[in-house]
Amino acid sequence: MSNAALRLDTYEQHTPQVSYRPRSPRNTGYHKLVADNYEELEGVWDSIYQRMYGYWRPHVLDVIYKYLDCGDPHLGFARVKCNDCNTEYLLPFSCKCRGFCPSCHQRRVVEFGEYLHDEVLEDVPHRQYVFTIPKRLRPYFMHNRKLLAKLSLCAWEVLSDYLKTSVSASVNDDNIKPAAAIAVQTFGELLNFNSHLHVIAADGCFNENGDFLLGISPNADDLTEPFVNAVLKMLKKEKLINLAVINNMSTWQHSGFNVHCSSSVNFSDTEAIERLARYIVRAPISQE
Repeated sequence: MSNAALRLDTYEQHTPQVSYRPRSPRNTGYHKLVADNYEELEGVWDSIYQRMYGYWRPHVLDVIYKYLDCGDPHLGFARVKCNDCNTEYLLPFSCKCRGFCPSCHQRRVVEFGEYLHDEVLEDVPHRQYVFTIPKRLRPYFMHNRKLLAKLSLCAWEVLSDYLKTSVSASVNDDNIKPAAAIAVQTFGELLNFNSHLHVIAADGCFNENGDFLLGISPNADDLTEPFVNAVLKMLKKEKLINLAVINNMSTWQHSGFNVHCSSSVNFSDTEAIERLARYIVRAPISQE
C-alpha cells in the first residue's frame, strides 16, 4: 500500500464523521473514452492520421498519463480544514494540464478571467474580436505551431492600426497606443483544425498621459481586407505560398477570412468582462 493510500485509510478510520466525496473523474464518459482508446490511437496514428493532422508529438502521452491520474487520492492529496467549523476533507492532487483535462483547465479559465479583470485590463470599455482564416491555409498552422504566434502578430498589427485611426481624427497625437489581449484557439469545427484568434481590446487608445481616448464603433469589414493581406504576406515571406496561390485566392467570391466584432462591454460590468475573458481561453472539450 502506498503512503498516500495508507494516510487515506488511517484518516477514514479515525474520523468517521467526515465523509470524503471525491470528484471521481474515472466515472466520466470522457475519462473512460481516453483510458479505453489512447493506446489504440497511438498505434494507428502514423498510418491513419499523420498525413492529415501531423506527427504524434512526444508530449501527448505525458499529457494523457497525467490526465488519467488526475484526482486519484492514492497518488497524493492535500488535507483541507475549516478553522471556523473544523470540517475537514481531502483534496487529491490534480494534473494541472491545460486544455486536455476539463477540470484543471476550467480552473485556469476562472483564474484567467479574474486576473485579466483585476490585473491587466484598464477601467475602460472593451470588446471582443474574432479573426478566422480559410481552410486552405489552416494546415500550415497545424504542422508548424510557431506560425500561430505570427498569426497573432498579423491580427494585432491590423487591429492596432485600425484603433489608432479610429481616434486620430479627433486628436493630434502620434504616440497614442491601443491595448489588447489575444488568445489562440485551434478548435471550433468538428474533426477540423480551426486556427483562429480571440481578442479582447480596449475600445480606443491611450495617450502618453494614460488618458483614454474612445474610438468610433468598429466595422468588421474594414478589418477583413487588411487582415487578409497581412496573413498572405506573412505566409509568402515564410515561403509557404507564392504569388500564384495569392492570385488564385483573390478570385474567390468568399475568401474564407473573417473578422467578427462583438458589442462593447463596460468595465464596471465585472461579470461580463470576466465571462468574456473566460470564453477566449475556454477548454476545447466539455464534460457536458
